Amino acid sequence: MISISMKNILVTGAAGFIGSATVVELIEQGYFVVGIDNMNDYYDVQMKKHRLESLEQNDNFKFYYGDIENINIIKTIFNEYKIDAVINLAARAGVRYSMENPDVYLSTNINGTLNLLNVMKDNDCSKIVLASTSSLYAGQEMPFLEELPVNNPISPYAASKKASEVLAYTYHHLYDIDVTIVRYFTVYGPAGRPDMAVFRFIKWIDEGKPIEVFGDGSQSRDFTYLTDVAKGTIKALKDVGYEIINIGGGNNPHSLKYMIEKIEQHLGKKAEVINKPFHKADMMKTWANIDKAKELLGWEPQIKFDDGLERCVKWYQDNKDLCSGITL
Repeated sequence: MISISMKNILVTGAAGFIGSATVVELIEQGYFVVGIDNMNDYYDVQMKKHRLESLEQNDNFKFYYGDIENINIIKTIFNEYKIDAVINLAARAGVRYSMENPDVYLSTNINGTLNLLNVMKDNDCSKIVLASTSSLYAGQEMPFLEELPVNNPISPYAASKKASEVLAYTYHHLYDIDVTIVRYFTVYGPAGRPDMAVFRFIKWIDEGKPIEVFGDGSQSRDFTYLTDVAKGTIKALKDVGYEIINIGGGNNPHSLKYMIEKIEQHLGKKAEVINKPFHKADMMKTWANIDKAKELLGWEPQIKFDDGLERCVKWYQDNKDLCSGITL
């Protein structure tokens, strides 16, 4: 069980895709949330502003505009609030872009995490949930188990996430910080990241524009719906010592071809597909073993992929004015 004394949660990346959904769920569960986000323009910042506007309507939410690479703003937050736990969702994401700009990935994902751990240590805050990625499992047998060695990252993004996991372990060992690493598997949902396939494909198919598929579309992912991920992340606030836990769909993965077909059905439109060479930093398939999440957290996903995809299309249609202005 999560400690009943845990009341104030710092969520980094609070205006992000997973961050904003986690904030909403925390508030619904009675927590006070301090959020921080640098509102960077890795993808169209309109989407982050849209999420943030909704969050700021809650009295139990306080937002700080800033970067976790700036340790002073983290210190300010801890000086102004008694932070009981940190959920670190601030990260540079995206496998392909990490090859173009690896410096920013290492800076945010490693240095930012280090700043949080240091300030936690100095303020007797002993619980962190750290977001990581299924990208670490490249080359391993499926379904992916947390105990598998993940020593061969194939992108700077994956390497930076591995490094942040190791840092967290060090601070657990030295300073008794309780750490839950949550490795996410292809999160999707309403108000999704515009750089990811679900949002892009819905928008492009609806607008009659060709969609770009790297490879033949047979690559598949263990898609995990946003609200399921947010609930699993909050359950990860439980004291565990140091644990790595998969947060994934846990069922047979779905191919990009299948996803495109379902979007076509929901929109009533046909996609024009342009196939490009498969990217060497991508994985052909991801598939999570989620037995550990079930056992330790009492968590398993509730939303099936077909239902979740239908919700994504409906959200897009209900928010077409916003989506039409999003730059991809």
